[in-house]
Amino acid sequence: MTSDSDSDDALGWAGDEQSPKSDPSLPHGWNAVGKGSAKVGRIKADGTVTPADAPAPMSTAMLVTLGIVGGIYLLYTVGWVIGGLRLKPLTALIVADAMFVPWFVLAIAAPALWFLTSWILTRGRATWIRLLVLLVGVVLLVPWPFVTVGVIGS
Repeated sequence: MTSDSDSDDALGWAGDEQSPKSDPSLPHGWNAVGKGSAKVGRIKADGTVTPADAPAPMSTAMLVTLGIVGGIYLLYTVGWVIGGLRLKPLTALIVADAMFVPWFVLAIAAPALWFLTSWILTRGRATWIRLLVLLVGVVLLVPWPFVTVGVIGS
């Protein structure tokens, strides 16, 4: 009679036992992007492995682009303040409509909220996705009262 272990031995080779899996890591110069990229470590040039939780630094071009887009959002905030005040003067805001003031405040805060929300929601994604979401906000949040009426008004 043979036991179950003898029949299992016939199906395997010596040395093909399961070895413990090491953490996945990329060679020096490679960066993991997308979902699950936070679990992948990196091998440095000296052969040491950085932990998987260490975030990859942003490139200089991305930092400059974020600064430009952030500046556009800041100008949009100023544009919403000026354009909104041109629609309804500051003295009318003291005795304000119940509808105008909340939307006026929300319009002023919208560029900052978009930037913060897109920054949080695109964490761990590819850089181009974050940039695309920020550029969609540049198109959607144009301060139309300022663009159409301007500072001078009519």
